[in-house]
Amino acid sequence: MNEFVYAPLQAAELTLGIGLLVVFVAAVTVWQMVIFIDAYDRGALTIFGEYRKILEPGLNIVPPFVSQVHRFDMRTQTLDVPRQEAITRDNSPVTADAVIYIRVMDAKKAFLEVDDYSRAVSNLAQTTLRAVIGDMELDDTLSRREQINARIRTELDEPTDEWGIRIEAVEVREVTPSRDVKGAMEQQTSAERKRRAMILEAQGERRSAVERAEGEKQSQIIRAQGEKQSQILEAQGDSISTVLRARSAESMGERAIIDRGMDTLSEIGQSESTTFVLPQELSSMIGRYGKHLQGSDVKEDGTELESLAFDEETRELIGLDDIAEIIGEIEAEVDVDLEEMEQQAKAIQEGDDVTSTSASQNPGER
Repeated sequence: MNEFVYAPLQAAELTLGIGLLVVFVAAVTVWQMVIFIDAYDRGALTIFGEYRKILEPGLNIVPPFVSQVHRFDMRTQTLDVPRQEAITRDNSPVTADAVIYIRVMDAKKAFLEVDDYSRAVSNLAQTTLRAVIGDMELDDTLSRREQINARIRTELDEPTDEWGIRIEAVEVREVTPSRDVKGAMEQQTSAERKRRAMILEAQGERRSAVERAEGEKQSQIIRAQGEKQSQILEAQGDSISTVLRARSAESMGERAIIDRGMDTLSEIGQSESTTFVLPQELSSMIGRYGKHLQGSDVKEDGTELESLAFDEETRELIGLDDIAEIIGEIEAEVDVDLEEMEQQAKAIQEGDDVTSTSASQNPGER
């Protein structure tokens, strides 16, 4: 009896176990068949190791247990290029590192054409960085980062295109020369700064000397012109004084003749004779100088003294017209010279050339 009871129980347990196994296998099969691909990924599907297709984002059904999906991130990725030691074209040792931005453009090529595209691009960038720096001089490696970036990107574009990878950007972060080179560069920079300082100082001294010389030149010109004007005025004054003295002496001579003639007439008038003979010159002088010698045009009895004003011959003899004309010319020249000296002084204060100013304002006076 017991054996017959245990037999159905064992059969039921076996059936339950098989059912659970079937359910488990079914669940695993469904799990293997359903593949979810993210929006920024692509999946390369292989069945029994053979490439079939690229799975798009979303739910994908694949053969279970014999399928394998390789995912590729289609977003821009950043790769650090380790620090590299290189020798520049002028034999200066430097170290440099960089950052590369890449993006998978063709998941099929990235899966079939290269083993690990990230490692491959990094190794290629290291080699290219050393080659580019070795082809440039030290000064160019320190100052032309954009040129280094462009050359590295150009060198990486061709091989990475075959891998389905696009190089979006290359940035060299730092180029560091060796310690000895740094010391030499610092000494060179210091010497260059000292040289520039000496040049600026020499230029300043030269300009100061030129300004001083120009100021002395203008001052000497003004002094010379002032002395010249003074000498001219002094000479003109002496000339006028000489002319006036000569004219005065000539006039006093005629006055003496008239006075002597008048005395003679007085002596003759006291004689008994009623007939008098006067020289023509004396009568002419008495007629010309009558009112000027008396100081009045009226006689003692109230009648006017008949006399003439200075005629042209007498004015020419005395030089009255010449004296007035000379005095007028002197006053005009003094006014012009004073105005010219004021303009020259103003031009010197403004920094202009006195000689050029005078020549431009009075081109016909000299």
